[in-house]
Amino acid sequence: MATPSTPEPRSPSRPGARSAPDARPGPESGDPPPPGARCLVTGAGGYIGGRLVPELLDHGYRVRCLARTPSHLRDFPWAGRTEIVRGDVTDAESLRAALRDVDVAYYLVHSMTSTADFETTDRRAARTFAAEARAAGVRRIVYLGGLTPRGVPEDQLSPHLRSRTEVGRILLESGVPTTVLRAAVVIGSGSASFEMLRYLTERLPVMVTPSWVGTRVQPIAVRDVLRVLVGSARMPGDVSRAFDIGGPDILTYREMMQRYAAVAGLPRRLILPVPVLTPRLSSLWIGLVTPVPAALARPLAESLRHEVVRADHDIERYVPDPPGGPVSFDDALALALKRVQEADVTTRWSSAAPPGAPSDPLPTDPDWAGGSLYTDERERDVNADPADLWRVVEGIGGEHGWYSFPLAWSVRGRLDRLSGGVGLRRGRRDAHRLRIGDALDFWRVEEFEPGRLLRLRAEMRLPGLAWLELRVTPAPGGRARYQQRALFHPHGLAGHLYWRAISPFHTAVFGSMADNIARAAERAAERRAGRTDERAPTAPR
Repeated sequence: MATPSTPEPRSPSRPGARSAPDARPGPESGDPPPPGARCLVTGAGGYIGGRLVPELLDHGYRVRCLARTPSHLRDFPWAGRTEIVRGDVTDAESLRAALRDVDVAYYLVHSMTSTADFETTDRRAARTFAAEARAAGVRRIVYLGGLTPRGVPEDQLSPHLRSRTEVGRILLESGVPTTVLRAAVVIGSGSASFEMLRYLTERLPVMVTPSWVGTRVQPIAVRDVLRVLVGSARMPGDVSRAFDIGGPDILTYREMMQRYAAVAGLPRRLILPVPVLTPRLSSLWIGLVTPVPAALARPLAESLRHEVVRADHDIERYVPDPPGGPVSFDDALALALKRVQEADVTTRWSSAAPPGAPSDPLPTDPDWAGGSLYTDERERDVNADPADLWRVVEGIGGEHGWYSFPLAWSVRGRLDRLSGGVGLRRGRRDAHRLRIGDALDFWRVEEFEPGRLLRLRAEMRLPGLAWLELRVTPAPGGRARYQQRALFHPHGLAGHLYWRAISPFHTAVFGSMADNIARAAERAAERRAGRTDERAPTAPR
């Protein structure tokens, strides 16, 4: 999110760098990857990675995706056209296998946590990736980082932007020709920057804002980011440097909000900047008004403290602009809004798990890890077709709610946000369809079998791990059976006390959920039957 003090000169990969003894033979100097080259995409389940993969496939590349949990990519539309391997950028052994026979490696992973050691984690991951890419004979590394402000010493940058800069430097020093792309605010349906801009503008016709709303920014449309990422794969082998990328407009954040209001057909906003909001207070303010949690809002806000305008246009020598030029800010907003209105958002900022979110799968053994596994189980026979019941189950959460005690869910969501969690405001990527890995309020889809099973893993702040499992099975007489199971694996005494404290509310929360889901399915079946009866006399014979 932010641009460098001076353009970096064109240079070959690190002078004097020697191939590792076990590296496969490298390309001739100046040779770009051949047609049909194999690309490795890290972060393929994230906002940019999930959109980059189909672009690479459509340009004729073979794609291998690296994922800590490969099943999370199973339901992406492009999954069947790719090779998905298990691995982690901090694990040299898994990287060694993933990088074998790879021509271009895309590094699209970042730590968005605010823990004290996130810079150390980013540094270690970048060094491991750089070393293994060099040993594997990779022809090019492509990295998407953030614009750094001109004239600002690195030690005065925000911790996250400083880490992005360091990662880019480590990759450039790898001995592998590397393209580092530095972008500021990325505008596209579902991007964190777009969602932040959208909700602040739509919800607050009058707002008291941090002073950074007067900072100049050079936003870029997500389709231009993808275009440059794809084009970077074909750079000559003697090009190894950083490039600033941005759209055609340079605006203050205040102007961006006013332009959003105009594109969205809203009245002009009254914006009153004040100097007293620190990055921490700014992030809490953003977290209160928008679905973007404070932990993610803070690095976004910190990156806007300084002017972030690109210092060079050199990327156009290697990846030419399209006819008509890059997408304008207003057009990027209009395209993003159209996607949102049509429920055609392919990836969202919440596609990646939030900092500290649990990732352990549901244990199959009740005595897993030697601990307890508390359960709350409900079952209902439903006077509806299984398909009617499944539509209700798959549509749960987001604007449809949780078919339960609304106040209890609202309070739990607010408490989660106050403790630094994601709360209920993430909503859904799609109002009607789910896939593995989707964020669903403060849950994430862990398993999804259409028509049969939806399993959600909790990402709220808890003293343990929690899941909510919803099943639909056929019942005698053409009816459906609904089975619901809440599970909790406590961590320590606090976890056991937590479960005992909330147990008295389970009937109001989980019992009413089961009842209301069953009723909603029965009403849907009745409406469908009524429409069928009404149409019957006029149906063709």
